[in-house]
Amino acid sequence: MKFYMTPGSCSTGIHILMEELELIFEAYIVNLPAGDQFKPDYVAINPKSTIPTLIKPDGTAITEFCAIAYWLARSYPRARLMPGDVDGDTWVLETMSYVVSTIHMQGFTRIFTTDHYAFNESDRERVKAQGETIVKKGFAVINKQLAGQTYIAGEFSIADAALFYCEFWAARIGITLPEHCLTHYRRMLKRPAVRQVLMEEGYSSLYQ
Repeated sequence: MKFYMTPGSCSTGIHILMEELELIFEAYIVNLPAGDQFKPDYVAINPKSTIPTLIKPDGTAITEFCAIAYWLARSYPRARLMPGDVDGDTWVLETMSYVVSTIHMQGFTRIFTTDHYAFNESDRERVKAQGETIVKKGFAVINKQLAGQTYIAGEFSIADAALFYCEFWAARIGITLPEHCLTHYRRMLKRPAVRQVLMEEGYSSLYQ
């Protein structure tokens, strides 16, 4: 398999899942600031010009975090990256979708890519503040779900990998995580696969 990723991005979550599964794959760095995602060779693989992208053993590509995570869970069921029953799986997919579509795509994008939303310089701070509000509200929702839980669905799942990369971003830019999210983040930092990924992506100082 071939994995197209950007260190410290949402692809970190998929990277963690692949290390949890102990998969053998080739990793390719897509330099987003340099515009690698728009280069013809990459567009031929992923016309959306997004990351991550996973090339399956049959040569076909999967894009979108949730789709890749779901494929990994279904392809390697013995790892139990989803609970395995319809209600448990639905809960994991619901939570993962909320983290990616709301906390990431509506919240953090306003913080990290403010220019996409603020057409006037005077709007920049308002857009960033709106993004931070969305992120904090999102974490508050997840925080309630985590009360009394070790992980989102009791055991580690694909939803936890998604939540981790958003918690990671929050920690990096100084957004305070609510109690249970912070506990979850610290628990994730202790997982060998997470430590391995952070080391490979250049963030090992987080747990030293």
